[in-house]
Amino acid sequence: MGAWSEEPFGNDTAADWGWELDDAESWEFVTEVLRGFLAASDADEDTEAIVVAAAETVAHGLGSPTQDDSYTESVTAFVERVGAPPAETVTLARDALRVVRDDGSASAELWAEADDLDAWRDALGRINAALSR
Repeated sequence: MGAWSEEPFGNDTAADWGWELDDAESWEFVTEVLRGFLAASDADEDTEAIVVAAAETVAHGLGSPTQDDSYTESVTAFVERVGAPPAETVTLARDALRVVRDDGSASAELWAEADDLDAWRDALGRINAALSR
């Protein structure tokens, strides 16, 4: 995962996934990512990056984005097409974000090694707050 910031779409994996939203026709695309992650026994940092991007996409759908820039243009267009997310997707996003934020996650370990764990956790905290409004 090539990361340039702790923002949800601040890495290659999440940015690439964001472009896939151009072809998505419903929230089921996002819901499947979140459901699949929560059903898995373990995940790598790339999967977790996609989960964070999916959670940010849900925040956009709720009208509370934490990142709004050129990297989220596909997210904005997706939300304009499909509207607000279903309640189940919001719940899944909060649950998945909680798992990614845990000390034992692959992403937490990478951010700790880079001495940016606090900044990354702050970014996830902002997403979580947006999902809880």
